[in-house]
Amino acid sequence: MERKDFLRGLGLVGIGSLVIPIINSCSKDDDSSSSSSDSDSDSSSSSGSGSSSSGSSSSSCSVTPSETEGPFPTKSPATLVSSNIISDRTGVAFSIKIYIKNTSASCAALAGALVDIWHCDKDGYYSEYGGTSMQTADFTTVHFLRGRQTTDTDGLVSFKSIFPGWYQSRATHIHVHIYNASGKSLLVTQIAFPEGTNSAVALVNASTANGYTKGLTGYTYNASDNVFSDSVTNEMSTVTGSVSEGFVLTHTINVAG
Repeated sequence: MERKDFLRGLGLVGIGSLVIPIINSCSKDDDSSSSSSDSDSDSSSSSGSGSSSSGSSSSSCSVTPSETEGPFPTKSPATLVSSNIISDRTGVAFSIKIYIKNTSASCAALAGALVDIWHCDKDGYYSEYGGTSMQTADFTTVHFLRGRQTTDTDGLVSFKSIFPGWYQSRATHIHVHIYNASGKSLLVTQIAFPEGTNSAVALVNASTANGYTKGLTGYTYNASDNVFSDSVTNEMSTVTGSVSEGFVLTHTINVAG
């Protein structure tokens, strides 16, 4: 276990004592089945940077940083092969486009890779878990905002979703687990979102008409998030669009295929 992962794991102890909005978390809080056992930081920032049209993907031909997949990883990802992962969730329309590149082939597109994603809903809840101190709302029997797709010849997978919510100890994020065509795990990582006054994060969370009622009071920005604070450059996405038309996230992840 790396020192970074150990320290993140220590932070998990404090989460159970936090108030309900924090417990209703969009994070790695409880039950990691593999990878490192990081936990979410309680720190938050009062400002951020970037805009809804800014952000970058992994531009160098090096493997994207790995992150924890817990505590709410998809339990049976092979059963959730779907590009539309909305289910019954409501929120601002959101499209996700992820390109997978192979560092073992000069970062050429990696076709045939299996890509699992999952994220919380607008209120910070995950499906497949709940009814515990880590997430009081019980969603153990439903599977919203989780899906698997296989990369095409351009290394691309696409998903239709709703814009993720947030909770106090994490910045807005998406979890990703990538396997090769034979099912070997290649990388577990997370995707960060640009922040700032005109960012999608700011605009969506001001959209009470779409059910995003928390605003950004108490929001933890990327610079203070204990997952992204040391590696956000290669985990930062590009997000474009509007609240009325929906947003599109584009991101590139490099793996050693």
